[in-house]
Amino acid sequence: MEYIKGKFKKLIYESNSGNGYKVGLFRVKEASDNLKEELTNHTITFTGYFYDLRIDESYLMHGSYIKNGRYGYQFQVSSYEQLKPEGKDAVIEFLSSSLVKGCGEKTAEAIVEILGDDALEKIKSDKTCLQLVPKMTDKKMESIYESIIKYQNSDEVIIYLTSLGFSMKDAMTLLNVYGVHVKNIINDNVYSLINEVDFKTLDSVFFKINDATDDNRIEACIIETMKELSFNSGDTYSYKEEINDTMSNIFGIVLGNDLENYLDRLIKKRELVKKGDKIFLYSLDKMEENIASSLLDISSREKFKIENIDEKIDDFSKSNKIDYNDDQKKAIKTSLTENITIITGGPGTGKTTIIKAIAGIYIDNHKVSEKEAINEIVLLAPTGRAAKRMSDLTGLPASTIHRYLKWDKITGRFEYNEYNKRFEKLIIIDEVSMIDTELFDALLKGISHSSKIVLVGDDNQLPSVGPGLILTDLINSDCFNHVPLKEIYRQSAGSSIPYLCLSIKNHDLTEESIERKDDYAFLNVDSHMVKETVREICKLSQKKGVDINDFQILAPMYKGENGIDNLNVILQELYNPHDDAKEECRMGDVIYRVGDKVLQLVNDPDNNIYNGDIGYIEAINPRSKEELVMVNFYGNGVFYKREDLINIKHAYAITIHKSQGSEFDHVIMPIVMNYGRMLYNKLIYTGASRAKKSLTMLGNPQAFYMGVNNDYSLNRKTDLVEKILNRIK
Repeated sequence: MEYIKGKFKKLIYESNSGNGYKVGLFRVKEASDNLKEELTNHTITFTGYFYDLRIDESYLMHGSYIKNGRYGYQFQVSSYEQLKPEGKDAVIEFLSSSLVKGCGEKTAEAIVEILGDDALEKIKSDKTCLQLVPKMTDKKMESIYESIIKYQNSDEVIIYLTSLGFSMKDAMTLLNVYGVHVKNIINDNVYSLINEVDFKTLDSVFFKINDATDDNRIEACIIETMKELSFNSGDTYSYKEEINDTMSNIFGIVLGNDLENYLDRLIKKRELVKKGDKIFLYSLDKMEENIASSLLDISSREKFKIENIDEKIDDFSKSNKIDYNDDQKKAIKTSLTENITIITGGPGTGKTTIIKAIAGIYIDNHKVSEKEAINEIVLLAPTGRAAKRMSDLTGLPASTIHRYLKWDKITGRFEYNEYNKRFEKLIIIDEVSMIDTELFDALLKGISHSSKIVLVGDDNQLPSVGPGLILTDLINSDCFNHVPLKEIYRQSAGSSIPYLCLSIKNHDLTEESIERKDDYAFLNVDSHMVKETVREICKLSQKKGVDINDFQILAPMYKGENGIDNLNVILQELYNPHDDAKEECRMGDVIYRVGDKVLQLVNDPDNNIYNGDIGYIEAINPRSKEELVMVNFYGNGVFYKREDLINIKHAYAITIHKSQGSEFDHVIMPIVMNYGRMLYNKLIYTGASRAKKSLTMLGNPQAFYMGVNNDYSLNRKTDLVEKILNRIK
């Protein structure tokens, strides 16, 4: 069997099926005898099935070098392993890294070839030894020498860390945080580095310096297991049985009754908290405790009274030509007079017009100028798109919670916190169902407890991505003023969508529920025809002049025949086909081109963009490393390097989860049986409630009925209600 050794340089293609099939580029440094002359020091294409590959990491690949009739010669990989740098390789790795200026890979290889494995020591002792290296200039010699001296006492540590499998980035981080003592920390307990390096890397390093699992690894695996349970289920605590079962499935560790002893040790280390049979990660328990105490403290403060509040609501109603119903008036009045108010309601119940009234009456009553109002009132939402919608509909500035608290991605902390608070007097937060325990805890730490808080949301929408069930728990505690809006406040003449959403919420569907209405329809379409039907609907919308920004396809999942990835391929061809006049760039098997509609996948407060924000590619510069792609998000231009492109996806179709906090004039939503477990009540409700003017569902009616009657997402385990009630007993 043939082999190649070298570095993985670039991913060209990755299968959507999740089976690990990849096509990439590989820089060959060594090859089997029959391939040595042809492949050494060349970049070739490889194919195969891989669990994990890292750019610029070294690998040994076994397989066959064959000619593909369509793609030319490729190395077909049958097995592979990652190589750790050792001896000369480790020194070359250090010399050719960004730490050593003026020394590329070829120069590094030449230095080690001539000076040997102890090249670094020789250079530190006498830099002129570099003159033995061919094509070495005085300028390059000085640059290399100064770099090595700069990292004197640390170069050996970096080489040691990379030889264990840490990336150069991880090695530098550890060196900056722990200095040269990091070697001792690794030998003592590598998992203590979890705040700087991911668990997977640490676990890999553990087995390079240990032969078998020890107590440190078992404790680390328990913590990682509980993080997995919280992330996957949204729970804030777990039971012993769950921990045992999940540890066995993920790590093959079966503790049984011994788990109790390890839990006790972790509790003493303040890693875990145990209350009855509930086991918490220490951080999540403290977050829930802080939320409970903060809200009760705010609620108990002296209340501000507004004279003639009913008249002021009527005056605002008349001057703005808005006819508020009794529930809406109650919501406005409660928000202005109580310290904490929760307002909930589905689409069409007028939540946004209520926000406008609360802010407007507050400004009128306090006789503050527009500038002063900005300092006293703040409108917040968890996503940029939700904040923008809030601002557009109220005429007041709105911000994301991250931006308001000034998130610092370098330190991983908020600038405003329990030691440095903000002091606005009225804080209105929309889309509260999207807020998880960690973010709500940070918000309450970052504001004065003399603030008045209004929480607005729809408790039937999807819960937060992170652990917690904040909105539902606060309602269920029955300790705070809650005004549910039940009457649908007409969105537009003849709008049926809010009534459909209400039927979904109440599990009250009938055959008439999917009969065509003026603003929604359910098309009975075979699963294999869904993509083509979506395409035809979109073509029809184009002919009608529907703006792509007001038109959105929503689906539950990325993979599969009718998944978002496949839908985006056909929709890109329709809305933004290849044009020689438009620049393009490729990321794996995805092509981005100028004009593409794209979705931001992660929060980036520094650039004022957030998970779920939608923008359009305005420029692509293939010759620039720093500014490869520029995306316009609501007038905010953001540049992406090539490695940053993993943070965006095409947005012709997006997940229902990512659509939260947004509204679109027109929504298309496929619903088919092969979405399987992703079909459940809150997901379908959330998708349908994104539509303002028209909703088109297509697929299998039985899948729709089945999903509406599936309530599995209601089962999150949280302890916030109990913590609140315990504090008022």
